[in-house]
Amino acid sequence: MNNSTTSRPGSGWLSRMVFVVVICGMATGAYWQWRGSIHESLARINGGSLSAVFPPSTGTAVEAGQAVDADHRDAPETDHAHDHAGHSEESSIELSEQARRSLGLREGEIALTTFARTISVPATVVERKGRSKFTVIATMTGYLTGVNVSEGQAVSPGQPLFELRLTHEELVQSQADLLRTTEEVDVVTREIARLEGIGPEGLIPIKTILERKYELQKLGAVRTSQRQALLLHGITDQQIDTILQTRTLLGTLLVRAPDTTVGVTSPASPLVVQELFVERGQHVNAGDTLAVLADHETLFIEGSAFEQDIPHISRVARDGGSVTGIAEADATDEPRTEGLRIVSIASRLDPESRTLHFYVLLPNSVVRDTKEDGDRRFVEWRYKPGQRMQLHIPVEKWTDRIVLPVEAVAQEGLENYVFRVNGDHYDRQPVHVEHRDPQVIVIANDGALFPGDRIALSAAQQLQVAVKTKAGGGVDPHAGHNH
Repeated sequence: MNNSTTSRPGSGWLSRMVFVVVICGMATGAYWQWRGSIHESLARINGGSLSAVFPPSTGTAVEAGQAVDADHRDAPETDHAHDHAGHSEESSIELSEQARRSLGLREGEIALTTFARTISVPATVVERKGRSKFTVIATMTGYLTGVNVSEGQAVSPGQPLFELRLTHEELVQSQADLLRTTEEVDVVTREIARLEGIGPEGLIPIKTILERKYELQKLGAVRTSQRQALLLHGITDQQIDTILQTRTLLGTLLVRAPDTTVGVTSPASPLVVQELFVERGQHVNAGDTLAVLADHETLFIEGSAFEQDIPHISRVARDGGSVTGIAEADATDEPRTEGLRIVSIASRLDPESRTLHFYVLLPNSVVRDTKEDGDRRFVEWRYKPGQRMQLHIPVEKWTDRIVLPVEAVAQEGLENYVFRVNGDHYDRQPVHVEHRDPQVIVIANDGALFPGDRIALSAAQQLQVAVKTKAGGGVDPHAGHNH
């Protein structure tokens, strides 16, 4: 009898199966333990709400939408007929009142308007040749005993600027001749009166009286010519009358600011001493420049248009259309000046730049008016010659468009977004941008937004960064910038 034990068929396979089942059970238990710890961690991050991390998968889409709407049942209703569904958490951001103030967030309602598409032309503020500057000269030879103004000071028409001591020999002689002739006229006049009043007729021959009258006429002609000579020297009629009344020679001359009010009904604008060329005690000759005054109440904007823009500019000038000027650097709150008119267009292109110059009338205003050192007045004009600007020339008009400030639209790659106000949330809404310039963005009226919708008018790019950060995506460092 053989005592050896014979192995049962299949016993080895059974052992292997038991081993595999044990290993799988251990792995499954480890997995559920790990998943539970992850749930607890995420729940702590989200304020203890596990459902905010893993929403229940049961229920219909309608129930899910109703649940989201319930979260915003207190949101204000708009006056338009359409409804907005509840926001998607992935494209929505909630801001506290402190965050809104920190961002300087502004809100506003959508409205349809007509947008005038324009072309931008570089321009520079320039003075009006022959109108903006006044050159003050010495009308007579002498030396300056007084300089009453300084550079940058504002003066009024007729205000004394310089005091000049006269040293010109010819001028002194002309005044002396006028006084001598005036005295002779007085003597002859008294003599005629005496002769005409003597006794009965026949004592004084008529011929004698007539000779004295002829002499008076000659002296009157000489005095008139001498008076005109003094006027040519620069002495005014009032000064000549003073010489004749006081019977003294004019030793000093006051040089005054020119009168800019002749033929003008509006109040005179201040003249600013732009340049001063003399010092006290300096000797000057007749015709020497003493100072240059500037009147910047009205200036020109000199635009430089390329050849392809000439037809648009000519059309606007012909039709009397208005253009808009935008200062590149303006300290005021309103850098835009609208309603400007083209007054002239150059007759030829600039040979160096190959551009066509045209001129727009620019009304100016005083932004600072102070007095220093007693009664010395200083003013600052808003626009200054040499200041760079951009002129927007209208090309065509688009009706029923949504026009928003640049800060109201966020750009992310090829997509553009605005943020609609939805209660205490801001919902991101893709939009179609039809036009963009440095000031405004034109949105198509394609149903993405409706009149009456309330959106964020500023800080859209910051809101986009916050939404993307919330979703866990990386932030594009070039988002919102064009290179």
